Amino acid sequence: MSGHSLVAGSFVVADYVVFAVMLLVSAAVGVYYAWADRGQRSSGDFLMGGRRLTALPVSLSLTASFMSAITVLSNPAEVYRYGANIGFYGLAYVMTMVVTSEIFLPVFYRLAITSTYEYLELRFSRATRLLGTVLFIVQTILYTGIVIYAPALALNQVTGMDLWGAVISTGVVCTFYCTMGGLKAVVWTDVFQLGVMLAGFLSVIIRSVVVQGGVLPIISDSKQGGRLNFWDFDTNPLRRHTFWTITIGGTFVWVSIYGINQAQVQRYISCKSITHARLSLYINLLGLWSILLCSVFAGMGLFSVYKNCDPWTAGWVTAPDQLMPYLVMDILGDYPGLPGLFVAAAYSGSLSTVSSSINALAAVTVEDLIKPYTNISEKHLSWIAKGLSLIYGVLCIGMAGLASLMGGILQAAISIFGIIGGPLLGVFTLGILCPFANSKGALSGLVSGLVLALWVGIGAQIYPPSPEMSRPLSLTTEGCNFTTTDSLNWTSTALPTQPASISTAPVHSIDGKPLLADNWYSLSYLYFSPIGTIIAISVGLLVSLFTGGWKLKVESKLTLMKEDTTLYHLFQFCKDRVMRRTGKLDLTREREERTGSTNPAFCDVELDPTKSSITS
Repeated sequence: MSGHSLVAGSFVVADYVVFAVMLLVSAAVGVYYAWADRGQRSSGDFLMGGRRLTALPVSLSLTASFMSAITVLSNPAEVYRYGANIGFYGLAYVMTMVVTSEIFLPVFYRLAITSTYEYLELRFSRATRLLGTVLFIVQTILYTGIVIYAPALALNQVTGMDLWGAVISTGVVCTFYCTMGGLKAVVWTDVFQLGVMLAGFLSVIIRSVVVQGGVLPIISDSKQGGRLNFWDFDTNPLRRHTFWTITIGGTFVWVSIYGINQAQVQRYISCKSITHARLSLYINLLGLWSILLCSVFAGMGLFSVYKNCDPWTAGWVTAPDQLMPYLVMDILGDYPGLPGLFVAAAYSGSLSTVSSSINALAAVTVEDLIKPYTNISEKHLSWIAKGLSLIYGVLCIGMAGLASLMGGILQAAISIFGIIGGPLLGVFTLGILCPFANSKGALSGLVSGLVLALWVGIGAQIYPPSPEMSRPLSLTTEGCNFTTTDSLNWTSTALPTQPASISTAPVHSIDGKPLLADNWYSLSYLYFSPIGTIIAISVGLLVSLFTGGWKLKVESKLTLMKEDTTLYHLFQFCKDRVMRRTGKLDLTREREERTGSTNPAFCDVELDPTKSSITS
């Protein structure tokens, strides 16, 4: 591609230096914590940071861990193609934090568990716990593969950086600091990587504002190009992105990440008090908003720069995810080091996600698959946890090879979370909010939710929704300066998600399509998660009721109690102010906040022989 080669060779020494520094600092953090904590030998210290972390680093780490390269590369491309209404994720984030801090956090924190799936055994049965654990492991390895591969591919084709060199170096550095330093290393490298991500975004945004002559021209270009499509309140569930799909579907997806995903829960449970844990969630909200704002504005800048000449239709980039790196090389190429900063930002996103995944996978494996069945000393468990970090790191790099076969990246990632995360979210919700749900209900709910979500998800991959429903906005190549005409080669570059009429027309004119393809399979990919959750809860409730669930006596600490909610405490506080005297409850609560969680029940499964001998 000759139109391409002009751009591709411009990754200079300074860029590689910036990139290398980012990798080195990340590795150094791991070494530092491995050395600083060399005296602590327990797996709890390694996996949970000794449960002494404070709100600020944890909140930044929460933000960084699911803001991956996918956010840096795909969100702006999404705005460029479908408009800025993904800004509504801001609302979904708020609802997510409220639901998480009011419903899931109090229960998990009170039980002081290391693996969230431990809850499923305490509340339902060992079989439910094992199924949950296995699903989580599959979901995380799949997702992590995409997260490693996505930026490598996009950046390789635009900056000429070696594809597998990049994949393997990222994977190795990541595995290294996870294996060396445990959760503390993961949290502190995340804080650093979040900084790099924001710096990378800002460099692109500032430069595109300068190139376009200010913020206002970018906004008016976006408005004229129909990119400011915020007033889209169409309730049709088949539409890809509307106010409803993003706020409702998005909330379900993010609650399944923040509320029950091991990688996130593990962090805020490692806070020293529940107040710190709640605070970390709300501070993290600010981080999520700032990154969302940056990515939406970067997408508007991207559109403004290429409004008359779309490099994708022109064939200079082969996939939407390469648009951002293309813009970077285009407008920042003359500033040595800045393209490197952007690439480092994309990779920081990957590293932070991959490292939290590896750490969570190790924690789940130790707690759910090794501890209950063996009798190993804490010292050995901590070595096993390190070994597992290493194995999972290698597995995730291997998955990246598989990810190279999947289509649109943002969609693939969210689909994986929806299909597996939705039903899991349903089971946890069932346990926490419905005291009469029993283990038969939980298992059948989980399985049926999963089957249904898989059915929609796989159907949607095979029969992608029609452009009328996904509604990509118009792009033009009128202003392009085509020096070569042969750079257009649709057959090899057309992606399954591509709106170009050339690649989609033949697929949709075939009459042999199943009846479901036009409605059921065309459902917005953001609804995969709510479907899984709702089916899991309703089937779970019905089965529980039919199998005698109402006779069930559940320990109160396993469900949400009124004392757990902030509303209850506000009510008490007002009542006390009125009556001018404090009740006993507040004294114990204050003591808890000063000294951290006062709950001793950490491994009650092993201490109580009646429980550990259950074979179900």
